[in-house]
Amino acid sequence: MTYAKFLCCLTVSALGLCLMATGHTQQPEKTQHTAKVAARPAKAAAPAFQPGLEPRAIDVLKAACARLASARSMTFTAVVSYESPSRLGPPLVYSTRSEVTLQRPDKLKVITLGDGPPSEFYYDGKAMMAFSPTDNLVAVADAPPTIDAALKAAFDSAAIYFPFSDVIVADPYKDIADGLKVAFYIGQSRVVGDTTTDMVAYITGDVFVQIWIGAQDKLPRRVYAVYLNDRARLRHVLELSNWQLDVTIPADNFVLAKAADAAHIAFARPDASEAPGMKPPPRMKPPKTQ
Repeated sequence: MTYAKFLCCLTVSALGLCLMATGHTQQPEKTQHTAKVAARPAKAAAPAFQPGLEPRAIDVLKAACARLASARSMTFTAVVSYESPSRLGPPLVYSTRSEVTLQRPDKLKVITLGDGPPSEFYYDGKAMMAFSPTDNLVAVADAPPTIDAALKAAFDSAAIYFPFSDVIVADPYKDIADGLKVAFYIGQSRVVGDTTTDMVAYITGDVFVQIWIGAQDKLPRRVYAVYLNDRARLRHVLELSNWQLDVTIPADNFVLAKAADAAHIAFARPDASEAPGMKPPPRMKPPKTQ
């Protein structure tokens, strides 16, 4: 054995003796501490989350829906942001801004601007018109006598859809409740809509929704939605502002005065190439994947 190894062995042995001597006096203290810890009652585990319909969440949703359904007229601004897949992987975000005017049961006007060509939609209880101001094109069709029926007819015949449709139908809660599976109250926010809002999350059909509803006026301020069967889990966000309920609206607000001077095209789906009349220009179609 070399001299260096001999010194190393002595050092290790001395260190071991010191530890043994020190441990002899501290061991009882450690045992007492361990006994105290063992004697403490174990904390009860937090109850597992049970999906269901939480009464408080349902109350908030019903109050908001009742407020909307009771309004005979309304105007509001809707800003919609939605994600679209890109070739790089991360989604792109497109946004539109719509100024909405409604009078129950049979009048609706939607003026839309945003990341794409502007569009206008008019419904007066007898006819509905879709207008493209950039190209001066208008499509006109007969319409059923209620807003709900007109929205369905516009979608079925021309693929016209408004992300805020759930806000303007005659019975907003019925549309939610038909497929409602889960609903729970999250808490309050003082950030969204420059007011205090109640936050609720729910699943209806195949859509997960988080909604911010004014605690005082019961009006929705933000809606966040994800389709559960969408593998990419793309997000759709609806911001609602500038609410005015039960205001007087002139009757001519729901008729397009410029329709007579516009070129008429068929009130048909943009992808229906066999539809009679002018073919919709490419810019009127949804944005393509980048």
